[in-house]
Amino acid sequence: MTPGRRARGAGKVVAFIDIGTNSVRVLIVRIRPNHSFAVLNSQKETIRLGDHEFGERRLQKAAMDRAVLVCRRFRELARTLGAEEIIAVATSATREARNKAEFLARLKRESGLEVHPISGREEARLIYLGVSSGIHLGRRRALFIDIGGGSTELVLGDQDSVQYLDSLRLGAIRLSTEFLEDDEGAVDEEEYDAICRHVERVGVVPLKRLKRRRMDIAVGSSGTVENLAEIAARKFYGRTRRRDDALTRGQLRKVVKMLCALPLDRRRKVKGMNPERADIIIAGAAILETVMDELDIEELRVSDRGLKDGLLVDYLSRRGGARRLARLTVRERSVLQLARACQFDEPHARVVQALALELFDSARGAGLHKYAAPERELLSHAAVVHDIGVFLSFDNHHEHTWYLVKHADLLGFDQVEVAQIAALAYFNRRALPGRWNPKLEGLSKRERGVVERLSVFLRMAESLDRSRSAAVAHAGWRAEGEKRLFLELKAVRDCHLEVWSAEGHAEAVKQAFGRKLRVRVRMARRRAKHP
Repeated sequence: MTPGRRARGAGKVVAFIDIGTNSVRVLIVRIRPNHSFAVLNSQKETIRLGDHEFGERRLQKAAMDRAVLVCRRFRELARTLGAEEIIAVATSATREARNKAEFLARLKRESGLEVHPISGREEARLIYLGVSSGIHLGRRRALFIDIGGGSTELVLGDQDSVQYLDSLRLGAIRLSTEFLEDDEGAVDEEEYDAICRHVERVGVVPLKRLKRRRMDIAVGSSGTVENLAEIAARKFYGRTRRRDDALTRGQLRKVVKMLCALPLDRRRKVKGMNPERADIIIAGAAILETVMDELDIEELRVSDRGLKDGLLVDYLSRRGGARRLARLTVRERSVLQLARACQFDEPHARVVQALALELFDSARGAGLHKYAAPERELLSHAAVVHDIGVFLSFDNHHEHTWYLVKHADLLGFDQVEVAQIAALAYFNRRALPGRWNPKLEGLSKRERGVVERLSVFLRMAESLDRSRSAAVAHAGWRAEGEKRLFLELKAVRDCHLEVWSAEGHAEAVKQAFGRKLRVRVRMARRRAKHP
């Protein structure tokens, strides 16, 4: 198939390019007709567009040359991958430059890109969309902090809406140029304090407003925040940063003290340091530390998402069918995205999901467990992806499912939750998990118990749609005495295959709940609709 052409039904390829003050980022995705998407490529190149700009507010020729070259390469990459549409925006360095028109004309003429500079507030909005779409907030309100090369964006919002957003002229390149004249040497305490005082002055109004508002957690994004968190993980944990790791204020202070004491050549060699960022990271750290001090933030969650992801979310939100996805939580969208990418049998998965949740609820009512909403949600997600491994091969598809879930980088979940969902999907076939099964590695005794019991509900629900005809409309448990447990089914058509399959799990039921299984069936007058 030639570049720019796509097979019918394969979806539309769209590229999103973010031309920042420090780097250019590209995200290329295929958006399928079912509103899921697949990332085809994601890259970043450091260009230092803001080098020596902010004093005279003029982009330097060498910086523009670098930007044009990288943008041309990214456009060629996008076209090679079949992109039919390229959306490109530029941020702080471009929007403030007096020679902005010259730069935009060069980009159009030499790289073929129509680039749109965006305001600071629009930049903040897109960053919020990108970062919040990858975090499960529930009812919590979060402060989002993004430290770029030329500006810092502050957004206060929950999962669905923004309460406050602002863009400050505070960036790692901007402040390094202004305050750190000797970019080769160590940074003394006086120099660092001068940067912090400047941050306080510039941010005095927005920080004062934010102090009066409730915030439950803080989330940091951008290369500066990620790099500081990576250095902290190496220094304090002796390993690379994990997605669930937070950066504490105490850790940040110690990292700053260490970095300031080192000249640039030694700073580049610090474990976890991105050498390309070593000359500007101290100014970026001063911004972050000052904001955390002023707002009394003790812990910062770290996200690797940002503006380019926000461009994608904004694009999808404008598509008609994607509005249905917007009503889902971050977790639901992420799980559904994975399942659709694997071309799962959605009607079957929804039947299994509904039956599994009925079994969970009735089991709680029957006194078989004391689990609540968190465990119920894990079961729900596991039901959606329980057999996506068929996408690779029917043989051992539970093994393939486990691998796909475990390595899919599901958004909004921590590592333990992902491991539990993957294990639940794996154990919906074969024997119940043994105590030392490798698929349960890293889970505590309680977390393993959750997998063992919930897997009974999932494997039973899967059996109750064995014929994939939704023959069983409803299912529930009823306990009699201390030894017997009845599985009561309401069927809309013959379900002998389902009953036979369910009875095959009698040993699993006995192992999990210590009771003998009996199955009862009654026919429903009309078919009930599964959600």
